[in-house]
Amino acid sequence: MIDASTQPSAPALHLPSAGPDPLPLDTAVAAVLGYARGRRPLRFRSPDAPQGRWVQLPAFGWTRFDTRPVGPPGDLDVLVGEGLHGRLDRVAWATVRDALLDVRPLATTAVERAAGRAFWELPDDELSVLGEPGTVGAALRTIGRGSGEHHAHVSAALHHRHPSVLPHLTRTTRRALLPHVEEGDSGVEAVIRRELRANVDAFAALEAAVAGLLDDARPGPLRLHDILLWLATTLRLTHAVGLGLATAEWQAWDSGRIAAMER
Repeated sequence: MIDASTQPSAPALHLPSAGPDPLPLDTAVAAVLGYARGRRPLRFRSPDAPQGRWVQLPAFGWTRFDTRPVGPPGDLDVLVGEGLHGRLDRVAWATVRDALLDVRPLATTAVERAAGRAFWELPDDELSVLGEPGTVGAALRTIGRGSGEHHAHVSAALHHRHPSVLPHLTRTTRRALLPHVEEGDSGVEAVIRRELRANVDAFAALEAAVAGLLDDARPGPLRLHDILLWLATTLRLTHAVGLGLATAEWQAWDSGRIAAMER
């Protein structure tokens, strides 16, 4: 990890679901840069190169998910889910498409209930069973039950369409959140909201830094939390940080940080 001791005023992220230690802002910036710009080698054969050649592909889902524009509801939503979680066969494609049709009214209900507020701005009752029925948390729980065996694809599509209200969850991140669920929580989404609320300044700083360095997408706190949690819980965080440190964007970030310290 990056030593942030030279920048004591930088807010660290305290994300118990991702681990017991605070995540320095510089580390988080490098991780997101690695997620966005990192490449991996792939041996590729084609008619003009029958012996194969090495090509560099995106290491993570940024270009297949975060940079995609939001289109009309329909089959494009399934493509968005595939961009983050992999191709589906014919049967699975139809299953995800049908699940999205089933849960879309619930997603609309949750967004309308949020009434223009971001997920982390919702009052406590919206993510508590004590406030039910009709809460955002109740809608999210019902969406989860109706998403079927390809929940991650459905969740990705819904988050892409409503990035400030509907969290994205995978089997791995859900498992990491479960030990932090408290009595009365409507679901693991309540844990995400608590961590966002506890790190408002840190996520604002991270969002601003990423927006200033990357010009192809502007993920908000909900997606940034998702990226960091997934990287940490799948043991990819160190690799993503290493990839991020090698980017031109990191050099710009580091140079600006050093210049600010010398003023």
